[in-house]
Amino acid sequence: MSDTNSPADHASVEEKQPGRIEQNVKSRATWTRFLFMLLCCLFVWLASLVGFVVVILGFLMVLFTGEVNRELRGVGQSIAAYIYESVRYLTFNTDDRPFPFGNPWPSGGTEERTEA
Repeated sequence: MSDTNSPADHASVEEKQPGRIEQNVKSRATWTRFLFMLLCCLFVWLASLVGFVVVILGFLMVLFTGEVNRELRGVGQSIAAYIYESVRYLTFNTDDRPFPFGNPWPSGGTEERTEA
């Protein structure tokens, strides 16, 4: 085998599927997903800000009352679930669009902890 000829199994993707990149670039579905991804990034950022406020309020509640506020804990769980769903969509782990583009807002159900 000479150094100037590459093996047949190392043919470039372009040679195997001509025009494939051009198809992807021109695909309306690809650009629509990109638009939804940009909007999801914006909503994740906003949800993170709200989550930060919930964290501060939750800490202040524990600091001054000594008890965890169930409502704040539920809101925090809901925000965490929303961010999780959004990141799954953004990283191509699912095609299900998160709220408000398809799925409803995630519930804030939390499991009760038992103190040992």
